[in-house]
Amino acid sequence: MRRRLTRSTFERPIDYETLAELRYQLRRFLRVRELAARAVGVAPQQYLLLLQIRGVAGRQPVTIGFLAERLQIHHHATVQLVDRMAQQGLVARRHDERDRRLVVVELRPRGEALLRKLALYSIAELKSEGPALASSLRRLMMTASRRSRDFANGRRARTRSIVTDRNSIGLSGGV
Repeated sequence: MRRRLTRSTFERPIDYETLAELRYQLRRFLRVRELAARAVGVAPQQYLLLLQIRGVAGRQPVTIGFLAERLQIHHHATVQLVDRMAQQGLVARRHDERDRRLVVVELRPRGEALLRKLALYSIAELKSEGPALASSLRRLMMTASRRSRDFANGRRARTRSIVTDRNSIGLSGGV
């Protein structure tokens, strides 16, 4: 969901320090997983693709379009990624049984084994890295919430004083 940018959006103070810390913690978190993927012989995007396939397996068909959205890459880039992974024996592609126009991507045993190894490593690392990441996010959310509340209270207070001023000089009615 997109938020509309308004003048008040730009008037709010920004906690750059906390935002920078969160981005740093996110980057560290992702970099460790990227290095682990490369260590077992796959590109980071290949690991993400394997994870997305397994993450929704059985709940819905995993199509090229679905994977493109989940990886936030173009459709044609997803096709190329799936083609390379199919050649490596990590995934298989087939046409959907109900809609032959759709290409469904499934894990092969080799892809499943690789994903399991990386996921176990990722979960273990999350136990050590997770608290710092969660702390940064929590700090940013608290700061944003507090500043939004303060900003809204300041705006409300000014609006009330305008209404009071109008009423005091005999201008009643809608503001």
